[in-house]
Amino acid sequence: MTTSPQITHVSWGRIEVEGLEPGKDFKLHPGGGRAWDWSETGTRHEPGIQPADVQELLDHECTVIVLSRGMELRLLTMPETLKLLEKAGVEVHMEETTVAVGLYNELARSTAVGGLFHSTC
Repeated sequence: MTTSPQITHVSWGRIEVEGLEPGKDFKLHPGGGRAWDWSETGTRHEPGIQPADVQELLDHECTVIVLSRGMELRLLTMPETLKLLEKAGVEVHMEETTVAVGLYNELARSTAVGGLFHSTC
């Protein structure tokens, strides 16, 4: 099984991931990940994480997806996004960012986990 990279550090405005350059927001999945550029899909805190934001994780065959809500829980998730993940049969966790990182790192040891991580509000 290809594993997902571990997040080695998270603080306000900065996330460090094994094998990747440090950044602010990340999309991670089995085998790697990249910076999460909200402008690609027009994502904003409201209405939140869009179906297009998670499609890349589904394309990498994630069976569990962790969605961070930001350090101050300001990042929402669109209902359409949750419907897409439910239809795909994916287990979803939505947590404050530091909690999300801990859960993701634990799952990454044994599960095809993906995640979207936002390091500020």
